[in-house]
Amino acid sequence: MSPRDGALGEARDGTPNEARDEARDEGRNSARESARGVGRDGVRDVARDEVLRRVRGALGAPRRTPVPVPRGYLTRLTGPDAATRADVVALFTERVAALGVAVRHVGGDELATAVAAVLWGWEAERIVVPSDLPFGWLAELDGVRALADSPVLDVPALVAVDGTVTGCAVAVAQTGTVVLDGGRAQGRRALTLVPDRHLCVVHADQIVGAVPEAVRRLDATLPQTWITGPPPAPPSGGPAHGPRTLEMLVVDD
Repeated sequence: MSPRDGALGEARDGTPNEARDEARDEGRNSARESARGVGRDGVRDVARDEVLRRVRGALGAPRRTPVPVPRGYLTRLTGPDAATRADVVALFTERVAALGVAVRHVGGDELATAVAAVLWGWEAERIVVPSDLPFGWLAELDGVRALADSPVLDVPALVAVDGTVTGCAVAVAQTGTVVLDGGRAQGRRALTLVPDRHLCVVHADQIVGAVPEAVRRLDATLPQTWITGPPPAPPSGGPAHGPRTLEMLVVDD
């Protein structure tokens, strides 16, 4: 028999090709079973079970009783900064200004003029506002088009405006923070995340002393945006997360 004929009938070591193929298939099946964590005898991979046993041992027995959480922290602002309502409002203004935010106190009858003055200072031509923003806030606008977010504007439209005007849900004097939760005059979160400028109107009775006081006023089921100053400059020149210009008007009702 020629070498060529032998290649069809037997392996070079004399093993019939059919037996060699069976051995090869058996090896492949064994490899697949090992990859699934099952040995040839059907037993699960003992190494994996040993690892899991050690992890469970390190975690210890399941805890059946809740771990007590210390609640000894202050739940409201105390001291001279909170002696009167006027002190709390003054502290808020001080902390906001320290964050680099332009802030002004205005009377209720001055609000529309103050809003218009801020927008003229921006040289704004178009702004976006929540659909339920009080009309009186914009009563003095001249040459500025206000787009109500109803129907909902898409992102390119929000990028194209010169800024936004909103109210807030609550403000924190101790940290200079304003919180929006989508309630009256606040709109959806995109209104204060996409446009480059944000004017926030804060009524004096919305200002509380400390964060726990603010949390008690908020509904935990609503989406919240906590804003403490303008966003920091992003690394590598990327877009800022939120408006780069933040201004506030505190209304002394």
